[in-house]
Amino acid sequence: MKQPILHFAIFVAIVGAGILTLTGFAFGQGQIDVAVGINTLNAPAASEANGNHAPVSLNGAAYPSFSADALIYKHIGVQGEFGWKGSRGLWEGVQPDRPMFWDFNAIFVPRLAKHVYAELLGGIGSQSTRFYQAQQICDPFSCRNFVTINHFMGHFGGGIRLYPFKNFFVRPEGHLYLVQDNEEFSSGRALRYGISIGYTFGERR
Repeated sequence: MKQPILHFAIFVAIVGAGILTLTGFAFGQGQIDVAVGINTLNAPAASEANGNHAPVSLNGAAYPSFSADALIYKHIGVQGEFGWKGSRGLWEGVQPDRPMFWDFNAIFVPRLAKHVYAELLGGIGSQSTRFYQAQQICDPFSCRNFVTINHFMGHFGGGIRLYPFKNFFVRPEGHLYLVQDNEEFSSGRALRYGISIGYTFGERR
């Protein structure tokens, strides 16, 4: 199995286990939402790099994403998401790479109209960038053909959740990443934006 798919499968398994654990909660008194999306990234150009930042931009490409949240008290809850670059890039035109973003947030989902809700997110996470190599690196547990560099980041996001049919929703969205010490790229700031399709388990609040 390719590594980004494996990473995604592990994330889905963790979220799935949480959803199964919270199923009684969702159908009894709460709400759980899951969604998949497609996004792109906007970040400062390579020419804007300064200080210790490498002249490599995170700008562009398609970023699939997966998210899930549970509303715990009225319109307030917790949320997690994972977005990754769908295709490998070439860092400085030579080294194959793939940036990935994980974040865990507090979420506020106020109702704006009968079938329209807002989403406001704030939390922390990590930018994990894989740099692929021609040779595998092995330890006593596994072999892999990449090294991963992780950076702590802050995350702020928002979207509009539209329900065109029952509990299915469409969500235009935007996410701001503030990545600490992101010296591999031109800046520690990146904006991910796109659209997700999802489903709400439980009664909408």
